[in-house]
Amino acid sequence: MEIKSYLNKQKGLVEDSFNSYIPAAEGVFQDHIKALRYSLFAGGKRIRPILCLAAASAVGGETATEEDLLPIACALECIHTYSLIHDDLPAMDNDELRRGKPTNHMLYGEAGAILAGDGLLTWAFDLLSDTTYGKLDPEKRLRIIHVVARATGSQGMVGGQALDIAHENTTFPFATLQTIHRSKTGALITASVLAGGIGAGANAQQLDSLKSYGDQIGLAFQIVDDLLNATATTEQLGKAAGSDVELGKATYPAYFGIEETRARAQATVEKAKTALAEFDNKAEPLRLLADYIYTRSH
Repeated sequence: MEIKSYLNKQKGLVEDSFNSYIPAAEGVFQDHIKALRYSLFAGGKRIRPILCLAAASAVGGETATEEDLLPIACALECIHTYSLIHDDLPAMDNDELRRGKPTNHMLYGEAGAILAGDGLLTWAFDLLSDTTYGKLDPEKRLRIIHVVARATGSQGMVGGQALDIAHENTTFPFATLQTIHRSKTGALITASVLAGGIGAGANAQQLDSLKSYGDQIGLAFQIVDDLLNATATTEQLGKAAGSDVELGKATYPAYFGIEETRARAQATVEKAKTALAEFDNKAEPLRLLADYIYTRSH
């Protein structure tokens, strides 16, 4: 399997599905929906929904088809996009570029951007809970909703963002940095993997393995983000390079330097692949995705 072809195929599947689930920019709410759709369709790798589908395939997907899980996968991307819109706001990271395009608030104003993010977050839970989308049984759907809500709230992504902002321009233990990374970035990635596993009927042992995998690649993803912020150009990243230093954020390169950070990212990816030892070749996309997370250039 060639990872780029796989990613392009799955990305196309997810983006085609968005047009079935996300309302068109028309009617009385058209300005708000236009702002919402701007960021959702502004590009992106779609890693979280792809991880969801890949985890289901690794389990076997016997109790849910890819079509059944696409609404769940799309919901995860809605949540991720909402988080990016809010992260870019002047009160947060104050970024003017995202994916090589103006950030949402640069075009629609701060209030418009906040509401676009709010709209995406709540639309995600509409997708997660609407039983007319897919054929997941109610128990699995409820478990997925719980996992996603826990990962994105005050004990996950939102809490991690709060910690990140609170610790700008301060000195704090490395353990705190790990907590920020595992919460702000890693929690939703782990939830994406678990959502696919739950939907596909994974047993307890399989879910434990998928969680270990998700935890490791979630951490690796943010370590690589730290690395790229320090080494790549704005053109490569599609957003401001070097912003971590300007904002006074603690990062892996700040603690360990560039080469040691690379080594730690690679070791984390290897741990992720080791967690999949019990799975057969159906888990090959997950293994390749782990390598991709380490080798990506943006």
